[in-house]
Amino acid sequence: MNKENKDRFYYNSKFLGSPGARSVRILSEYYGPLQRFERNNIQDFLVFFGSARIKSEKEAKSDLENASKDISQKELQILQTNVEMSKYYEDACDLSFRMTKWSNNLKSKKKRFVVTSGGGPGIMEAANKGAKKAKGSAIGLSISLPFEQSGNEWISEDLEINFHYFFMRKFWFLYKAKAMVVWPGGFGTLDEVMETLTLIQTQKLRKNIPIVLYDENFWKNIVNWDFMIEKGVISESDIDFFKFCNSVDSAFKYLTEKITSTHLKGPNF
Repeated sequence: MNKENKDRFYYNSKFLGSPGARSVRILSEYYGPLQRFERNNIQDFLVFFGSARIKSEKEAKSDLENASKDISQKELQILQTNVEMSKYYEDACDLSFRMTKWSNNLKSKKKRFVVTSGGGPGIMEAANKGAKKAKGSAIGLSISLPFEQSGNEWISEDLEINFHYFFMRKFWFLYKAKAMVVWPGGFGTLDEVMETLTLIQTQKLRKNIPIVLYDENFWKNIVNWDFMIEKGVISESDIDFFKFCNSVDSAFKYLTEKITSTHLKGPNF
């Protein structure tokens, strides 16, 4: 690098990493992803949220079968629960596959309703895996974390985007989302779905986004929606922002019908 370039602030990594350049870093997490989506001809997303801890059926059963005979009852219960929870991994992979096949057959110059995950393991991996197996693009909006794997092998080349700022990652999820499936998950999943519902409730997010909460029993155990209505902290109509689905077939039917009516020929067309 010649001296002239070396003296410029936009080549100075020390400056770019400093508090004074935070706004530059934030803007880079807007313009960088925008450039990626444009060059890959991506118009919009079908977002999958869910736990990074849920394993595939094969992996969960293998862990249980190969467990030491002297493990504690608590450890055994965890392995058994992992097998039970693995159904969500398999269903997420299946739904992603079917939705990608469906979107691949749409007549569009751009790639529509591309399956997009948080770019990690678990449900995120399952979503990307299903999309790739259906010969579609698979986007991963990952986040740099100190204790969790970033990225998975099923994300399409040039479409793994690693963020530093959670709020910029959330911005892209919601800005490009045309539909959303929320699978069982922990704090991160709850944060993502609750922020989405808040933005819809407050009309900061005006487009119609079909939202599926997968497995009614799980979500009604996690959030007591009826109690919230009873105590007046949400309106009865607020639960119309989402739909519970308990099978891949019902989720596929709901999503394709709603996407067709709201995004292919409806008010968001």
